[in-house]
Amino acid sequence: MLYLPKLIFVKIGLIKEGKTPPDKRVPLSPKQCKWVLDNYPNLELVVQKSSIRKYQDQEYLDQGITLVESVEDCDVLLGVKEVPIDQLIPNKKYFFFSHTFKKQPYNRKLLQAIIDKNIQLIDWETITNLKGQRLIAFGRFAGIVGCYNGLLGYGEKTKKYHLKRAHLCEDRQEMEEELHKLNLPKNFKLVITGGGRVGKGALEVIEKTNIKKVSPEDFLSKDFNFPVYTHLSVKDYVSRNDKKNFDKSVFFDNPAGHSSTFMDYAQVADLYVACHYWDNRSPFIFTRKDMENPNWKISVVADVSCDIDGPVACTIRPSTITNPFYGYDPKTQKEVDFLTKKSVGVMAVDNLPCELPKDASLEFGKMFIDHVLEPITGNDPEKIIYRASETINGKLTPHFEYLQDYLEGKD
Repeated sequence: MLYLPKLIFVKIGLIKEGKTPPDKRVPLSPKQCKWVLDNYPNLELVVQKSSIRKYQDQEYLDQGITLVESVEDCDVLLGVKEVPIDQLIPNKKYFFFSHTFKKQPYNRKLLQAIIDKNIQLIDWETITNLKGQRLIAFGRFAGIVGCYNGLLGYGEKTKKYHLKRAHLCEDRQEMEEELHKLNLPKNFKLVITGGGRVGKGALEVIEKTNIKKVSPEDFLSKDFNFPVYTHLSVKDYVSRNDKKNFDKSVFFDNPAGHSSTFMDYAQVADLYVACHYWDNRSPFIFTRKDMENPNWKISVVADVSCDIDGPVACTIRPSTITNPFYGYDPKTQKEVDFLTKKSVGVMAVDNLPCELPKDASLEFGKMFIDHVLEPITGNDPEKIIYRASETINGKLTPHFEYLQDYLEGKD
């Protein structure tokens, strides 16, 4: 079944973001819009006027892009965050992060409205290749900003240095220039978990500093007279309860029967940057009881993954870009002021890429052009668009029929 027929002409509209708090990111930068128009004569592209975007309306005009008040005559509509229900245009093809495919309760009504309005919803998060690998994501910038915020928070917590907030910087370059202000102790130790886009993004920031990489074994057993970090894989902080050798394939297939050994690192590290993907069947990385241990040493946790009441026990709520830090008191297990003595500082901003909207948008636009633009025109042999479509013709597609109970409020 073809979801988008071979088209001679498609009109694309970049919509104004309507969610509150506002998101300054865009699917395509002004120069990327111009590239699309220069290279795809069968496409028309317009931009809905907005005072919210990091890229100003005039920047689109300067590239010869048409600005419009309404995008109702467009075939395909591109956004970033969820579109408010009252702003949804019936009978359109929408691309945005809907946060519905994991059955998020707060967006059930949004999916219901999408069905009622006969909208074809293509969720950025579900766009994959045939191997199931995501093609569109902001994860790298979550890692970049999250790691920077962790270093910023450590400076604030210890009062050793002060960095400018990422969202107050014009772009990533200005943010990274702030790293020259780091004044870390000679015996400083940072531990990071997680790979993929998020973890790699965090490592990009660490590589801009004077923090040197060491092995997990040396991290635990040696003292250094310069700042160090170690990057843990699952085998470094998870062990089998039956004492047999750790087998990653066994763990990913069935995490039951495993325990975390992360406390070994928590007793020597100063800062923890959490960039992992967590399966809810897996053991917690550390628990609230772990944090009561008198040997606990970590003073700041930058939880990029931000699973509330999950594997990182001190993440008891998300924080915000304007107020990114709070404190966690291990004794009372309650939130306290970030600077409270003997508390663990927590950074748990759940929309980190928004802090560098210009850079994040540029990378996102490149991924869109590389992987999604051709399929939108109908040249889609791998059926990327159809496989990512949650809804078509007023109902769930076969790939997303598991959402039916959620859609009906039964799940």
